[in-house]
Amino acid sequence: MKNLWCLMTVLGVGSLLNLATSIQPAQAQVAYGSYIGVGPSVGLSDGAQIGGVIAFRYKLLESPISFRAQALVGQGTAVVPTVSYDVPLNWQTDAYLGAGLTLASGDDPSPVGNKISFALQPGIDYVVPNSNTVIFGNAIIAFDAYRDGSGTAFSLQGGVGLRF
Repeated sequence: MKNLWCLMTVLGVGSLLNLATSIQPAQAQVAYGSYIGVGPSVGLSDGAQIGGVIAFRYKLLESPISFRAQALVGQGTAVVPTVSYDVPLNWQTDAYLGAGLTLASGDDPSPVGNKISFALQPGIDYVVPNSNTVIFGNAIIAFDAYRDGSGTAFSLQGGVGLRF
């Protein structure tokens, strides 16, 4: 666990240094691909748990980076903010891999555990042609996610969003 925190610290400092050395003047741009959506969530660890998800994505236009947040509600609740690297598969579809934290509340486990932990989030977004509708699906893998043990939590989400 100590090595994981050291790795996250080194990666964070390296990312900030890289960002600081490559800063360009800001230009206002529309963030095509940003959306908010809802759908079901299924936690597959610690027994199956069905719940709901509210998903948010803010896409940076000229960069393959997105800021995402998901609120998962099951027996307990959790918020999962991530930063993702997006890979366009075609004009309507992006695959991505995000890294962030699970911020769980309470003693009852959410679909992604019941304590603060590191999370990976692979997923895919599909924009329905000629509309503002987005269909999304992803998984959240939360490491060391349970207070009573060091188990990994795994959750699948999907749903429909409205692009803005």
